[in-house]
Amino acid sequence: MIHLKRAYEAAEPGDGARFLIDRLWPRGVTRASLKIEAWLKDLAPSDGLRHWFNHDPKRWNEFRQRYFAELNSKSDAWIALAEAARKGPITLIYGAHDAEHNNGVALAEYLQTQIAKKKR
Repeated sequence: MIHLKRAYEAAEPGDGARFLIDRLWPRGVTRASLKIEAWLKDLAPSDGLRHWFNHDPKRWNEFRQRYFAELNSKSDAWIALAEAARKGPITLIYGAHDAEHNNGVALAEYLQTQIAKKKR
């Protein structure tokens, strides 16, 4: 199971292993308060893609396609995260205000698709 949480929300026991998946550290948040297993900067969208998207919901579908293409070329970075999700709950931590249109939502979708492919 893959959960999503903003970096500004408190950690909870049901979160499982927590991973920060943004390229930039969330403002005003300490490492201790995040309670993360790892900061996976390499899984964040490239700076160019992040700036192009600019959290514009009109660009969401195109952002997902471009981000998935980036992830396809980084299998070494996401395979361990997919393995962790197979073993138990994980929580992807992101900083964006928009809970529906952010890299965490897209990454969770991507990982779930990859996990489902492997089960076949």
